[in-house]
This record gives sequence, structure tokens and C-alpha cells, in this order.
Amino acid sequence: MLPTAQPVAVPAHAAAPPPPERARSQGAARVVLVLALSALGLWILHGFLPALAWAVVLAIALWPLYARLERRFPPGRHNLLLPTLMTTAVALVFLAPLAILGVQAAREAHDVAEFVRNAEANGVPAPEFLQHLPYGAAQATAWWNDNLGHAQAGSDLLHRFENHSVVGASRNFGREVLHRIVLFGFSLVALFFLFRDWRTVTEQARVACDRLFGPRGERVARQMVASVHGTVDGLVLVGLGEGFILGVVYYFAGVPHPVLLGAFTAVAAMIPFGAAVAIAIAALLLVAAGSVKAAVVVAVAGLVVTFVADHFVRPALIGGTTKLPFLWVLLGILGGVETFGLLGLFVGPAVMAALVLLWREFTEGHDRTA
Repeated sequence: MLPTAQPVAVPAHAAAPPPPERARSQGAARVVLVLALSALGLWILHGFLPALAWAVVLAIALWPLYARLERRFPPGRHNLLLPTLMTTAVALVFLAPLAILGVQAAREAHDVAEFVRNAEANGVPAPEFLQHLPYGAAQATAWWNDNLGHAQAGSDLLHRFENHSVVGASRNFGREVLHRIVLFGFSLVALFFLFRDWRTVTEQARVACDRLFGPRGERVARQMVASVHGTVDGLVLVGLGEGFILGVVYYFAGVPHPVLLGAFTAVAAMIPFGAAVAIAIAALLLVAAGSVKAAVVVAVAGLVVTFVADHFVRPALIGGTTKLPFLWVLLGILGGVETFGLLGLFVGPAVMAALVLLWREFTEGHDRTA
């Protein structure tokens, strides 16, 4: 006969649930601890939060391409090669234009130095376009020659500029460049780990949204991700297209340094109404060189390209992806840029998309739970 199993004695303090008052106090203490640790972590990382945000934005924007490559080339055991190649490609996309700009600036340094020497020795000559002004050409030319056209005025102006502006500006510029390089490097490191562990990150984010906010949290997250995709297509890709088209216009119109100005136009076109500044600079350079007709051509071509892009292409790409009215897209972009800088180009529309989704669910009179 088999021996009868004896029941295991359970300590009374382990079996009995804690009193309600103690459970409430423990819950409150856990909430306070989580909030305090979260605040401390944000305070420690506050200088790197923009870099982390950029890494998240880049990962979301490039995730479809990365997923396609991952299906085509399955990762190995350690999953290092593909994330490294993608991160390196992103770094080259940002660093290659900067290297080209640096080479071009080095080439132009000789001309700038020659201009400074001539201005210090002979003054700053009056630009040719002053003589072609429809009104006040003689007075403007005379004022320029009296104030800037002789050697003493040019020397005083350059020395004053050097003493009061160049030194301080160069120091601030150096610090900003170093700071941006560090943040960019940190963004690349974070981007590498997001590529490598994207399945784990997305699953944890989904579980956290579901536990904190229920099904609505996941819907809001998906809407924000869709907004980032739409913003990348509507701002970045369209801006690059505008820069390329207007760069060709600059080249045939005779604008100085059309490649550099086209690149500047592409970056400026990512910000609403920013392309107008680049187009105005190109037109003014042509007017200063005496090519008024070419300046008119550049202005008209820029107006047509930006009108089509801003009123037809971008609303279709951004609003079609997120089902967000273009007015809210525009307000999100402008408010985001004012608040967060360039990062606000993506954060602003994402926040607006989430708010509009919540508003629509609230005003529809029902709360979906699936």
C-alpha cells in the first residue's frame, strides 16, 4: 500500500492576502517609485532625448525597407551584418552631402580670401545691379561709394566684423558642431540596436500600450507610425524632388553654385514656405549679377513647383496616409518645428494624428474595444 502524501503546510503569513490598507499603500508606493525613477531617468537622458527621438523616427521611416531586406537576406545567428549595413548607409546619406559641401567650401575659400584682401585694400565695390534699379539708382550707387567704396570704409567694416562677430560666432559654431556630431553618433548607435532588436521592441511596445491604454493605445500608436511614414514621404521625398527640379532650373538660369543652392532648396523645402527663401536667394543672386530675366524665370519656376508640391502632392501623401486634414498637418509641422526644431517635422504631425483619431472616436459616440 502506497503511503499517503502529507499536505504541505503553508505559512499563514504567505497564504493570507495583505490588508486592504496595506495593499493600497503598497500600490501608491509603487506608483511613486515608478514616477520618481522615470523622472530621474528622463533628467539623466534629457540631453540625449533628441538623438533617441531621431533614431526612432529613422527606424520607423526605414522599417519597410529593412523588413524587405530582412526577408530577402535572412539574418544570421547574431543578426549584426544587416543592421550594420543599414546604419552605415544612413550615416553616408547624411555625411556624404556634408563632405561635398566641405570640399566646395574649401574650393571657395581662395575666392573669399581674395575678396577680403581687395575689400580691405580698395573698399567694397558697388554691385552692378544698383545701376539697373528702376528708381534711385544714382543715389544708391553714390551712397555705396561714399560709405563702402573706399579703402578706409572697407577696412573698418571688415575689422569691426572680425572683432565683434567672427570670433564669437566661430567659437559657438565649433561647440555646436561638436555637440551635433556627438548626438548624431548616439543616434546611429541607437538606430543600430533598433534595427537589430526591432521585433522585441515592437512587441514590448504593443504589450505596454495594451496594458496601459487597452486597444485604443495600439490604435493611437499605429496612427502615429502611419503619420511618420506619411510625413517622410510628403516632406522629405517631395522636398528632395523640389530641390532636384529647381537645381536643374538654377543650372540653366546661370545661378552661381547651382548644386549647393539646389541642396539648400531641398532641405528648405521640407519646411512649409521654406523653399521660398531659397528661391528668393537664387533670384537675388541673378539680379545682383544683372540677369533680371533669368531671375524672373527662376521665381516663376519656383512658384509653380512649390504650388504643385504644397497643394497637390503633399496633401495626397500625408493626408492620404493618416486621413488627416492638411490644415492639421500644416499646423502640426509649423508648431512642431517651432517647439522641437527639425525633429518637430515628424513629431508635430504624429501628435496631431493621434489627437484627431481620439477626437473622431469621441465624437462618433462609441468606443471600439477591438
